[in-house]
This record gives sequence, structure tokens and C-alpha cells, in this order.
Amino acid sequence: MNINATLVNLYHVCKRECWLHANGVRMEHTSEVVYDGKLLHEISYPQRAEKHTEIELSARLSPKSKNGKEITLYGKIDFYDARNKIIHETKRSDKVENAHEWQVKYYLWLLKLNGIDHVSAILEYPLIRHTSHLDLRETDEQYLEEVVIKVAELKDGEECPPVIHTKICKSCSYYELCYVDEE
Repeated sequence: MNINATLVNLYHVCKRECWLHANGVRMEHTSEVVYDGKLLHEISYPQRAEKHTEIELSARLSPKSKNGKEITLYGKIDFYDARNKIIHETKRSDKVENAHEWQVKYYLWLLKLNGIDHVSAILEYPLIRHTSHLDLRETDEQYLEEVVIKVAELKDGEECPPVIHTKICKSCSYYELCYVDEE
């Protein structure tokens, strides 16, 4: 079973979107918001591509879950400053800042699982000129292991979770899928 940072993020926003994404239903290609986010990522800090590296990491976790299956954790960090041990994560909006923070803490945890300690992160929202500095605490590690187990169980679930009916739904790339029969 593979779990990535996107699923950790989506788990904190909407269990339904997490389940759909985990089971291969992808709607991001239909979303202007997603496209804008990717464009913002590319143009906000153009010098970073020269200074910092993109890294892909994985680790295996043998949790004490219900089914006892080993879970492969995966992450792709866009900008990692190895010299200063800082992850830079750029986001379009802070509407789901909590989910963004857990995505970044997942990256920090994944680095630690790979023997890279004492890394911090900067979560950046260039459009609103807001940044957050993040570190990984022991309690965060415990929580992330619990979340990863829950995401794995959610992914294996037979039924898609219900629609959550919140204001963030209107800007979600899955909106039409979730609300197709409501008029």
C-alpha cells in the first residue's frame, strides 16, 4: 500500500476527495484553481530551481494497524535547501492551511525516517504574503503514523465517503462529480 503527501493533505480536507484520489479518480486536470496553483509555484520563486533541489523519498512503515499490512510512504519535495535543511512549500491560498501544515510535516517526517534530522520548513503563500515556519515534534510523528494508517484504511474501504457540504467544495476539482445529481 502506498501513501503520499497529497493523500495526507486531502485526508485533512475531505475524506471523500482523499478516497477518490487514492482510488485513481483524478479531476485535477479539469480545475483552473489547480492550474493556477501550479503556475504560481513556477513563477513565485524562479531562482529556487537553480539553488534548491527537488527530492523524492520513500520509507516503509509496519504499523500496528488492523490488517498489519506494510505501508510505503512516498513524498516529492519540490524545493529542499539541503545546506540549511529547509523545505520550502508554496501554496496558492491558506483556506486549508491545516492540511498544508500536515502535508509539510509529513515531508519532515519522511526526511527523518530517511536519517535526515533537524530539518525545518517554510510554508509560503505568496499571493497573501504570509509564511509559516514549521518543525516536527514527537507528537506530530505519532499523529502522522495514525493518519497514515487511517488513510490506508480509507483507501481500502469499499464505500466512498459522503459529500461534506462546505464552502471549500465550490472551488474543488471534484465539485461536479460530488454534486452531479443535485440541482
